[in-house]
Amino acid sequence: MAHTSRGEKALIEKAKKAAVSAKTPLDKLRAQCLARGANGIKGLGRAFRIMDDDGNRKIEYREFVKGLRDYGVDLDKHEQQELFQELDTDGSGTLDFDEFLIALRPAMSKNRVNLINQAFRKLDKSGDGIVTVEDLHGVYSVAKHPKFLNGEKTEDECLYDFLKNFDTIEQDGKITLDEFQNYYAGVSASIDQDAYFDLMMKNAWKL
Repeated sequence: MAHTSRGEKALIEKAKKAAVSAKTPLDKLRAQCLARGANGIKGLGRAFRIMDDDGNRKIEYREFVKGLRDYGVDLDKHEQQELFQELDTDGSGTLDFDEFLIALRPAMSKNRVNLINQAFRKLDKSGDGIVTVEDLHGVYSVAKHPKFLNGEKTEDECLYDFLKNFDTIEQDGKITLDEFQNYYAGVSASIDQDAYFDLMMKNAWKL
């Protein structure tokens, strides 16, 4: 699951340069998120999730602007309006939360997407499209987790903490394929070489 600190540093530097040269507000927002590291897009997702008081997973323009400001995104008023209109494909005046995060994902090769999907299918033992703590039993070991070893946390508590890494939308301990892909899109952006990404995924998930 982890990626190297060197890859993270390279991603941040690359993203900072991309933010300066970005041609569109969407590219600029994506670059500013990635300039915070592989979890930058996940962080923006959480900022918007906190604002979703009614839980309808929709973002109105007012919420959109506030969310960007709270997260420290540097887009002027015109860029904010242009970006919202671009993402509001049906003209409803709201953005679908999941589609917004998908639009922000850095592009990934077909091979990388396939590896991510393979890992998700391995975790999703029940095959219902959602990974839970129950799915992780026998698939992900917490035997070397320090808090499990010292008795501070149970196996299920450690597994739940592990799921939080991917839980970008609901923070409900249930991971969808979209959330899993959102997480690994950030990791992917920090790794230039396909061969290294391939090796990392196969080693992490025993694919």
